[in-house]
Amino acid sequence: MDFELSDEHRLFRDTVRDFADKEVAPGALERDKTHEFPHDLIDKMASLGLLGVPFPEEYGGAGGDTISYAIAVEEISRGDGSLGLTLAAHTSLGAAPFYLFGTPEQKKKYLPPLASGKMLGAFGLTEPHAGSDAGGTKTVAVRDNGGWVINGSKLYMTSGRICGAMVITAKTDPKATGSRGITSFIIENPTEGLTFGKDEDKMGLRSSITSPVFFENVRVPEENVLGAEGEGFKEFLEILDGGRISIGAMAVGLAQAALDAGLRYSNERQQFGQPISNFQAVQFMLADMATKLD
Repeated sequence: MDFELSDEHRLFRDTVRDFADKEVAPGALERDKTHEFPHDLIDKMASLGLLGVPFPEEYGGAGGDTISYAIAVEEISRGDGSLGLTLAAHTSLGAAPFYLFGTPEQKKKYLPPLASGKMLGAFGLTEPHAGSDAGGTKTVAVRDNGGWVINGSKLYMTSGRICGAMVITAKTDPKATGSRGITSFIIENPTEGLTFGKDEDKMGLRSSITSPVFFENVRVPEENVLGAEGEGFKEFLEILDGGRISIGAMAVGLAQAALDAGLRYSNERQQFGQPISNFQAVQFMLADMATKLD
């Protein structure tokens, strides 16, 4: 079994790595300190086609495969974990629901601006009582005048207040128990009744925006139902499966950055008249890091 990258994947990796080294990494620490969202880098990533790597060209994507997408998230995360998270959430959670479950009309309307980076996507699932227990969803959607009225809230929405469109889950069958009776909806931002709380003050990844979101009589038309009514739970489980691939790639990129920093420091730090990289105990630690990373 051959785990080596193809020539095409290697070329793609080198391109993204060069961008991450020159454009992303230099300001990462300062952005994390100031919580500044890098709109300029998002625009540059869009011009490189990085915001729609796994989607077909007919929808404005790059037509890449899952390996290419994982490479993109890994290399961007190596430069800045916040930006890697923004890329992963936008692609796997913000845009993928449209590709997986959207009607032809929904795909035509939303995927091109998402895949080309003209707007960011977001996904709303977590609530105060519904995180790991996603069946505990309290946000509700009620039929009204040929559409739906949504009331409730979501927590920890990545890129929430700056997204152009979000997919959220809501209970549409009040009689259903557990994970049944949940439906996915498309909500554009801005929309009347859609508001955002103060961005979360996190312990890290602070230039990635994490928003609480509130729905107060938010009206959406019938065509904004995404997927099948009542099948939202099954659908978002599939969405999250894809998201875990990108979060795994993000973790590898962050680990690579840690190894790079450790190796660099070991060659700079002097003790007893020589760099500490000459000491076997330090060499063992670096070798263990490299082995686990591989």
